Amino acid sequence: MKKKAVTVLLAGIMACGLAFTGCGGESGQENAGQTKETVETAAESEVEQTEPEAREEQESGPSGAPTDDQNAADEVAALIDAIYVQTRNDDTDEQCKQAKAAWDALTDAQKELVEGENADPDYFGRDTGDASMDDPRNQDEIGENEILVVSFGTSFNGSRVDDIKGIEDAIQEAYPDWSVRRAFTAQIIINHVQARDEEFIDNMDQALTRAVENGVKNLVVQPTHLMHGAEYDELMEAVENYRDQFETVKVAEPLLGEVGSDATVVNADKEAVAKALTEETVKMAGYDNLDAAQADGTAFVFLGHGTSHTAKVSYSQMQSQMETLGYKNVFIGTVEGEPEETSCEAVMTAVTEAGYKKVILRPLMVVAGDHANNDMAGGEEDSWVSMFQASGNFDAVDCQITGLGSIEAVQKLYVEHTAAVLK
Repeated sequence: MKKKAVTVLLAGIMACGLAFTGCGGESGQENAGQTKETVETAAESEVEQTEPEAREEQESGPSGAPTDDQNAADEVAALIDAIYVQTRNDDTDEQCKQAKAAWDALTDAQKELVEGENADPDYFGRDTGDASMDDPRNQDEIGENEILVVSFGTSFNGSRVDDIKGIEDAIQEAYPDWSVRRAFTAQIIINHVQARDEEFIDNMDQALTRAVENGVKNLVVQPTHLMHGAEYDELMEAVENYRDQFETVKVAEPLLGEVGSDATVVNADKEAVAKALTEETVKMAGYDNLDAAQADGTAFVFLGHGTSHTAKVSYSQMQSQMETLGYKNVFIGTVEGEPEETSCEAVMTAVTEAGYKKVILRPLMVVAGDHANNDMAGGEEDSWVSMFQASGNFDAVDCQITGLGSIEAVQKLYVEHTAAVLK
């Protein structure tokens, strides 16, 4: 009961007392004295009952946590949201330091309360591998010839080493006379890695400025992107802004090569990726070959990101490529469900109607990062593994959390794309 309610109760009791005293004489005075004692006792009783409730409300935040703890967590969430942006500015470096320092100052209980528009306890707290195993490739003294390997990026340290660094290392080994450097197109990821691990990765402008300042004359840009999508378009815009500052600039193909006009178009790049990915997946699943997996009732679902960009036809083309190769138990899906036939519901229906009772999910992504770990294999009810399991149509649903970039045959394909423009 609130203080206002106590006041109303006291007023009512006092009114009763006044009614008794209005009769006059000793009897009225005695009743008045008893009424005063009753009022004081009732007031004390109400205060005793309401003070703990009031204190609890004053000391607790909306989540039921003590206000001081929630306030501290909210401050960190705001600092994380401030660096969860795609634009770098003059304050970014300091903001990254502040966010990590504030996180480190929280207790374990306070860290669990961190929640913002994009912030959560996993932002700093999730173990994604050893960042010291990576090489940001942001060294100067480049020389006249540079191969700039451009990736979307990932904050998952282990995947960054296995997938992105794996591709970069393969290109460097193939071209020892060229300096291989790195750029990410996702500033959100650059900030995340910088704040958490103090690893500094160049964005496109930083990498191209570094090349100019180092006197690079011949620049080759090798995208690790899957296709000619939105990220590739942004990369090309950045390159055009610097093109006249080099003697030669050449941009190699992304992994799947040219897009093509419709869903039936396939090419040598898509065929190479389809074969390499399927072979590695079947081997990891413990089968001698794809036919053995099919005989065992196992289907493989390769999950891409999906996009509204016109390049989304590439996913349909990959499904056509699987069919052309005779891979009847291989299905292509996307997190975004674009194109429509790659949505989770559509893929589940296709797998079910084909009669397969076992499913293995694996990324059709260069990097096994957030989408692979959360959207595909996460514990939430809307992850692909959870939805496949919840359907009740399958006896077993498993995941392989491994990116395309760690496959040796895929690394060689990138090397071939770089070779094509060098020739």
